[in-house]
Amino acid sequence: MNAIVKSPFAWLLKREYWEERRGFLWAQIWAAGVLVAISILGIIALEALRLRNNIRIGMDGNLSALLSNGMQHNAAGIAPGLDGLMLTFGTIAAIVLFFVVFFYLLGALYDDRRDRSILFWKSLPLSDTSTVVSKVIAAVIIAPLISVGVVLAGYVALQIVASLWFLAHGLNPLALLWTHPEPFSLWLHLLAMVPVNAVWALPTVGWLLVWSAAVRSKPFLWAVVIPIIAGVLNFWVGLLGLPHLDPQFFWGSLVGRALLSVIPAGWVVPDFGAHGVDFVGGDQLAAISYGSMAHAFTLPEMWIGAAVGIALIAVAIWFRRWRDEA
Repeated sequence: MNAIVKSPFAWLLKREYWEERRGFLWAQIWAAGVLVAISILGIIALEALRLRNNIRIGMDGNLSALLSNGMQHNAAGIAPGLDGLMLTFGTIAAIVLFFVVFFYLLGALYDDRRDRSILFWKSLPLSDTSTVVSKVIAAVIIAPLISVGVVLAGYVALQIVASLWFLAHGLNPLALLWTHPEPFSLWLHLLAMVPVNAVWALPTVGWLLVWSAAVRSKPFLWAVVIPIIAGVLNFWVGLLGLPHLDPQFFWGSLVGRALLSVIPAGWVVPDFGAHGVDFVGGDQLAAISYGSMAHAFTLPEMWIGAAVGIALIAVAIWFRRWRDEA
């Protein structure tokens, strides 16, 4: 075990975290902190409104509904509110994670060439394959795990705030807030989604790494503009009545998978004929159930995309080996 921790590959993973912790860790902490701060301001506003107008807190908001159900000792009403808070943290974390990972991958191999630090790294006994693979693992495993950890920390922090709020109203927060297993069960679902998201994300990971390793400047423009131009040309060819790709297939299965597969739970789609795991009766919680995650691994789109992503990662390794200058 000690040999694994001290292996060169483990140090490569540590390097990725050290260099990118502002995005991987602190961006998530700031997002969760802002959400907690907004919730505190919401609680203060509700209390000020209640005292100023001498009215009871109603059921018209998530926080007010939480306290209202607490005053009525309505455990069945409190649990969905807590689930909603966990989902809110998860949604905000997913949005932040998408942007962090997207731009991390675009700069993962380009930045080393731009600042010439690639010469230092190539002087070490580290292969280009291990370097690129470490960046893949950092993007699809390390960053999401950190994100899920911050989600739990943010939720617990808000639970503590809500507990103080309940205490101020003479309610027992231990019995009303901390005895519900549903939010923590939901968090375990978010944790279990990490490997599913990792496999689904491979097409985007490979696509972005290829441009990060290949181009001399502005990898964002190359990675994003080329698919858009190709889509416009495909549409124009279609208008001329010439053979072309179906626009829904082109934008959904090609451009969408190339650019947006790193969106967490991107394999969950609304039920309007698109590929992926559909919402079950519009129930988002059912869509991220363990059964849905297992079903995602049976989708042809999952494994076709994974194969394409691995091939693109191999191309990125080749460019990393032979292109030293940005």
